[in-house]
Amino acid sequence: MSAIEMQTHLKELEAERLLAGLEGLTSDGPYMADLDDEIVATRLAYVCAAVTEIATLRAELSGPQVG
Repeated sequence: MSAIEMQTHLKELEAERLLAGLEGLTSDGPYMADLDDEIVATRLAYVCAAVTEIATLRAELSGPQVG
């Protein structure tokens, strides 16, 4: 998945969390814990993908870092 795709998925998960709050599902512990875990994992994957894409682009533009 690209960073953009991960960002989109993260926004969808955050919207799901907001909707869960509106629907009164915040008292469903296992569901909310699973959703929160998925948000954390997706956020971490998104940051890693974005940093990797930035480093790759930088290397393509100016060559690899040496030293």
